[in-house]
Amino acid sequence: MHIISFRTLREYFDEESNSRVALQDWYKLAKRSHWNNFTDLKNSFNSADDVGNGRFVFNVKGNHYHIVAIVRFNYGKILIRWVGNHKDYYKLKDINKL
Repeated sequence: MHIISFRTLREYFDEESNSRVALQDWYKLAKRSHWNNFTDLKNSFNSADDVGNGRFVFNVKGNHYHIVAIVRFNYGKILIRWVGNHKDYYKLKDINKL
C-alpha cells in the first residue's frame, strides 16, 4: 500500500517518543501489505475498525495509540488523517469526516 504521509506519523512520534517504534512498525507492515478489501486489512490489523465514509481506525501498541486513515483499496492508498493517543482519540467528533 502507498501511505500518504509518513510525515504525519513522524511529527507525532517526534513529540511523543514512546510511540516511535510502534508507529514505525505499523507503517512498515501497512506499506508491505496489499489489501483489496476490509477482510484483507483485518488479516493484517485484526483490531482495525471501519468507522464509515472510507475511514478506518487502527489501534497501535495495544490501544495506546490510534491512527485514523482513509483507505482506498482500489488505488492501493492509505491517507493518514489523524494520529494520537487513546485519551485524545475519544475526544474526536465526527471521525468519519476527518
